Amino acid sequence: MGTLLRDDMVQTNKAINNGLWHINLQEFVCGWGASFINISVTYPVYKIMFRQMLHGVEIKSAVQELRHEGFAFLYRGILPPLAQRTASLSLMFGLYDGTKRPLVKLGLNEYLAKGIAGITAGTVEAILMPFERIQTLLADSHYHTHFKNTSQAFHYVCMNYGYGELFRGIAPILLRNGPSNVLFFILREEAAANLPKRDDRVTQSVQEFLSGAFIGAFLSTLFYPLNVLKTKMQATLGIPNQSMSEAFRILYAERGSKMRNVYKGCGINGTRAFVSWGIINVSYEGIKRLFF
Repeated sequence: MGTLLRDDMVQTNKAINNGLWHINLQEFVCGWGASFINISVTYPVYKIMFRQMLHGVEIKSAVQELRHEGFAFLYRGILPPLAQRTASLSLMFGLYDGTKRPLVKLGLNEYLAKGIAGITAGTVEAILMPFERIQTLLADSHYHTHFKNTSQAFHYVCMNYGYGELFRGIAPILLRNGPSNVLFFILREEAAANLPKRDDRVTQSVQEFLSGAFIGAFLSTLFYPLNVLKTKMQATLGIPNQSMSEAFRILYAERGSKMRNVYKGCGINGTRAFVSWGIINVSYEGIKRLFF
């Protein structure tokens, strides 16, 4: 037993000396910090996009609705995405790196390793979906009188409908998270490998912003219908759970049986994703340079 313990300690020390743990810790910390900065800056834009997703209204109507509600409600519901997205991005970057690295070292094809790592990270991220569920309810004006804050919303939903209600809409989230993670990391790493390295820090930061922005906007647009479907499924309480196909049939009928109406809000969603993922990418790289 003593020999085995010493061997384990030797292996652990080798891993630490080789920088494996340090690198993984960097990914978690940088992902968390980048997400915190992004959510704090872009949350008001999310509220506008959310109203478009939920009600199928134009930007002007969504802005007027928020203006009528007042500033006190503008940042209502920010705590769940702040908690969920910071943890989610931390897991996304950390688990991706922690899964891909050993697979590549074992000799697995690099792109296959990236695919497995992206799916793994995206699937694990789904355990945080109760925050996304509560965020949806808090952002919907129909529930303003039901609960005042995040903790009250969690208590209300769990006590009245059970803990399973927190996972309503998990199917589109799983279909979104894994594939989008795979594409994001592959495209991000290809961009980093092929774009020129700039000597000027400002120019390099601009390049990092634009790289993350274009990738994020593309993927957000690609997976937008899944986000609309997820929002529609999560903006209900007390009704039986619906399958994805059933929920989409209802959504499609409500939008006049026109696919272009399902894409309402896609413009501001793409703009928000452009800004958000630009901020995330440049913040991630900046935090890594600053602290590590």
